[in-house]
This record gives sequence, structure tokens and C-alpha cells, in this order.
Amino acid sequence: MTSATQSMAQTAAEFGLKPDEYDLILRRLGREPNLVELGVFSVMWSEHCSYKSSRRHLSNFPTTGPKVICGPGENAGVIDIGDGQACIFKMESHNHPSFIEPYQGAATGVGGIMRDVFTMGARPIALLNALRFGDPDHPRTRRLVSGVVSGIGGYGNCVGVPTIGGETNFHRGYDGNILVNAMCVGLANADAIFYSAAPAPGLPVVYFGSKTGRDGIHGATMASAEFDDASDEKRPTVQVGDPFAEKLLIEATLELMASGAVAAIQDMGAAGLTSSSVEMAGKGGVGIELDLDKVPQRETGMSAYEMMLSESQERMLAILKPGREADGRRIFEKWGLDAAVIGQTTDTGRIVLRHKGEVVCDLPLAPLSDDAPLYDRPWVQPALQPRVEPTSVPAPPDFAEAVLQLMASPDMASKRWLWEQYDRHIMADTLEDSATGADAGIVRVHGTRKA
Repeated sequence: MTSATQSMAQTAAEFGLKPDEYDLILRRLGREPNLVELGVFSVMWSEHCSYKSSRRHLSNFPTTGPKVICGPGENAGVIDIGDGQACIFKMESHNHPSFIEPYQGAATGVGGIMRDVFTMGARPIALLNALRFGDPDHPRTRRLVSGVVSGIGGYGNCVGVPTIGGETNFHRGYDGNILVNAMCVGLANADAIFYSAAPAPGLPVVYFGSKTGRDGIHGATMASAEFDDASDEKRPTVQVGDPFAEKLLIEATLELMASGAVAAIQDMGAAGLTSSSVEMAGKGGVGIELDLDKVPQRETGMSAYEMMLSESQERMLAILKPGREADGRRIFEKWGLDAAVIGQTTDTGRIVLRHKGEVVCDLPLAPLSDDAPLYDRPWVQPALQPRVEPTSVPAPPDFAEAVLQLMASPDMASKRWLWEQYDRHIMADTLEDSATGADAGIVRVHGTRKA
């Protein structure tokens, strides 16, 4: 093994690739990857993007039914709710970023989950969350709760989508990493659902939204790793959100879709420009070629590696129908968004990236999108808790004291302090929410008698 080969193998390990995974990359390519190519492989083969450890378990869930318009495999699930309407929804975790940087981690979790929904053609109408924190007496817990709740409220409230329900629990098992699950529900016309697969070669690839910066680089890799004492050093891998830019992005995206110019569309979430371009071209069975010099950038001197792996927020990638670039440009200018034609689809089945006049990445798409290694990880059935028979539990000596103890329990205590920070009634269609004591949030389908 040459010193250059050893160096690249070491870099692969730093990117979260195991030695056998790197050897598999060498066999797939028949050569050493360069730094950009290695970065692309590392994020696409991360757990966060490939589900290489969980896919076999997720496949056990039922995913089809008479009302299912679209199941797993796209940005969000789509259910027929009658009258030509569809409910589009997605739930996703943002655990690692929120543990490192609670406010931005939770805020960008809300922003990302909304993009998954309006990317499918739906207007977001409701947000929910499910949170798990460690022991309330743990030194980290107070800061984590405060930051996460502020991040959820700050982003959702500013975008103008109601947060109508959720749950929060505490257990020492979460001292080492919390759970921050965000959910968004959207409403769309059942005959106007948008998908991510590029339909043909020779179509323009358009970037629009916020400019690309250096925040969030290797965020997907970080989210696939375990934590240790040095986890705070990973803070630069956490994205920074701008809810006001997201509001503009929602309106511009829905207007672009209504114009009939969109052939395929994908938001830039985990792994940013890498995952969006690879997934669009890979699902469509075409290739894609991008000129990274045309990517809107907010920082000077960005490398191809940085641009491809940045997870800067509030960005979209669209493939337009032939000759519709002017329509897109008009809409993006109206909403004050950065936009540029940065490439085109091809018939090569490869992703080719150019930067400063040179080809910096030339990879087959199949190993990136369809051929990530899959694992059957060892697992252990946890011991079941002994069944408690009601008749075996002695009555408390003081029922009033017992009730007070229950009310003081972190899991059963009032969560009013949390949900009062969330705007629950914006859009004026919330019928039931946390404040009413309902078991679930209820949102009216605007302009109808359905909910």
C-alpha cells in the first residue's frame, strides 16, 4: 500500500467508513477516490442516508393500503383523504444535532421536516414533536430542555405553522443522548403530488433558496456516529436555520409547482447537494452533471468538497421542464431567493462535478444510491419487566400525598411551560391542542367541514 493510499484510507476512517467499506469502494471504482469522491461516498453510505443498519427492520412495517398514494421511498408519505385532497406527513429525528447545539439542532429539525412535506407539493398546516430527555437532575438536562423547546417554538412560530401537540418524557437512559422527533402535516391536491425522480436526460438542474455556506459539513456523518467526551467539538457540523427564509421558500416552491415548470424536485437536507443530486438522478435512472462554480455561495473560497457536503438550510434542487428556466427565475426574483441553473441531467448514469474548469468528481450513481452495504446488527431482547397485579400493590397510606407525588413526577407533571412557547393557533384552523386537554391535536382542513 502506497503512502497516498494509506492516507486516503485513514481519511475514510475519519469520515466514518470502516476498512471493509473503503475496500468495497475501491472494488466498485477500480481505483482510489479523490477527496471529493470520498466525501460523497461517506455521506451517502452513512446510516443517516443509507439506513444500512435499520433498513431490514423497517421493511417489516406494512406500507400499502387503499388510501396510500405514496409510501416509503419519497420525501414524505401521502394519504388520500377524499374530495380530491391528500394529507402529506413526515416524522424524523434530529437527535445528535440537538444534543450538541440544542436550539439550532431542534430548529433545523423543524425546518427540515417542513421541507420534506412542501417538497411533495403540500402546504404545511401542523407541527408536532416527541421529546425524550435524561434525568431532570442531570447537569445537562435543564440546558437541553430549554434550548430544544426554544428552537422548536422559535422556528415554527416564525414560519407561521401551528405546533398542535406532542409529548415529553424524562429518563436517565437519555442522559447520554436525547431524542428530538419532529413531525409535519401538510395538505395538497391528490392530483398534484411532486416526486424527486428525474424523468429524463437533458433537463436543467436549478438550485434555489439560501446561499451555501460552511455550516453543517459532514452533519449526516456526525448524526450516524456515537457520542464521546469530545462531542462538543462537533458543534460546527450542526446547521443554522433561518425560518424567515423558509417561509419565502415555501411560497416560492408552491408557486413554482403551480406554474407547471417542475419535472422533479428535492430539498437539500442531510448531505445537502450530494444527497439531493444523487437521489434525483439515481431514482430516475439518469446521470447528472453540475458546475459548482455556479452554486450561490455566501463564503469565499469554498472548495468543491465543502459545497457538496454543506448542510446549509433552506435550499432546494429542482429539475425543470425544457425551456422553463425563465418562469423559475421570475418566481425566485419575486420572493427574493438566490437561484441559478447549476447543471443538467445526462444519460450517463454518473454524477460528474466540475469546479474551476476541472472534473473533481466522476462516479457511477448505482453504488451511491442502491448499493450501500446493508447490515444485520446483533441485538438482544431486553428483559421484560415483571407484571404487576393490581391486587398485589398495597394501598398508599395517604392517597392525597400519593397524588401529589404523581403530579410532581417529571413524566406526569404539567408541560404547560413547554407548549405555551409554541404558537398553536396561527393559520386559524386549530380546533384542539394541548391547552384544551385533548389527547391529540385536531386541525380543520381549511375551507371545509373536515378535520
